[in-house]
Amino acid sequence: MHAFDVLGDPVRRRILELLAEGEQTSGTVAAVIRQEFAISQPAVSQHLRVLRESGFTAVRAEGTRRLYALDAAPLREVDVWLERFRGFWEQRLDALGTELARGRRSRRLQDGTRGGGDRRQCTAGADDEESSDG
Repeated sequence: MHAFDVLGDPVRRRILELLAEGEQTSGTVAAVIRQEFAISQPAVSQHLRVLRESGFTAVRAEGTRRLYALDAAPLREVDVWLERFRGFWEQRLDALGTELARGRRSRRLQDGTRGGGDRRQCTAGADDEESSDG
């Protein structure tokens, strides 16, 4: 099964979110998933099996309990695939970071001075950047 087929199911994504917090017993996972998704324990077990067989989780026995843990290898494969698309959002996130920093600087300047001179300077800088984005 392809990684995106596994991740396409909201129940399996939620199980992975739970396991990202640390190793969990199958009973703990089943209780949360049954409550949140109103599915049966055998259905939860089936999702755990898919995750285990596709390599997203590792399981170990501790007495009569089964402990599940996240295995990050398939997630790294997804990350590698997503790499070609990162440019679509990273540039915008960088621009957002710049605007946030500019806003913090403007607030500091406003708190430190009573006049509006520095504020106009920051605003002019923001206008310049907007016009350069097209």
